[in-house]
Amino acid sequence: MLTLENVSFEVQAEKGNKEIIRNMNLTIDDHKFVVITGPNGGGKSTLAKLIAGIEKPTSGRICFHGEDITEKSITERAKMGISYAFLQPVRFMGIQVLDLIRLAAKKQLTAADACKYLAEVGLCAKDYINREVNASLSGGELKRIEIATVLARGTVMSVFDEPEAGIDLWSFQNLIQVFERMREKTDGSILIISHQERILNIADEIVVIAEGRIQNQGPKDEVLPGLLGTASAVDACSMFNLGGKQG
Repeated sequence: MLTLENVSFEVQAEKGNKEIIRNMNLTIDDHKFVVITGPNGGGKSTLAKLIAGIEKPTSGRICFHGEDITEKSITERAKMGISYAFLQPVRFMGIQVLDLIRLAAKKQLTAADACKYLAEVGLCAKDYINREVNASLSGGELKRIEIATVLARGTVMSVFDEPEAGIDLWSFQNLIQVFERMREKTDGSILIISHQERILNIADEIVVIAEGRIQNQGPKDEVLPGLLGTASAVDACSMFNLGGKQG
């Protein structure tokens, strides 16, 4: 279980400090698929970074399985079982996909074992296992390889920041299938920051954030109809990218 207790986060701005997260209380139960959504600039990505340890709260505390991790680094949290997938996956010149998966698993996997993780994310392993993680890979390929490394880590909480950003429609459709498989097979919690209705539709719970505060939280069947029912056609297209544009 992950809990945020009265967490706030602010940054310096030209006209004084700007509060991004405001006195937030949030609980993410074990073995849940949770999607955090809301308008742009509402604090969603900042929240993901606070959970991963990339940013530290200005006040309040974060606990993971009963332990206060507020001051722990991203490396320390990773060792505790929290993984973070970046909005834009990192490219590694000179490192092959096989090496990356071995690093994630922290053991010398055989090529066949590493290929199983690629197969889980819908990639033909023989076409990717020896490729470099560089500019020759598309955004969709990088996203799926990054998810394969998350699977190899076997973490108890996986955090994804807008995994649909910057990928084409075909890759997005495959990404949905990957998350559906993760939801069925992963023995841990999945937390995704997303505007996409199709990702919201496979969630157990939805958290709506605006202006740094939680506006709504609950089971998908309770929260999603309200989001779709109260949004105008223009707002819905903007919030959930229903017009087909990714990102």
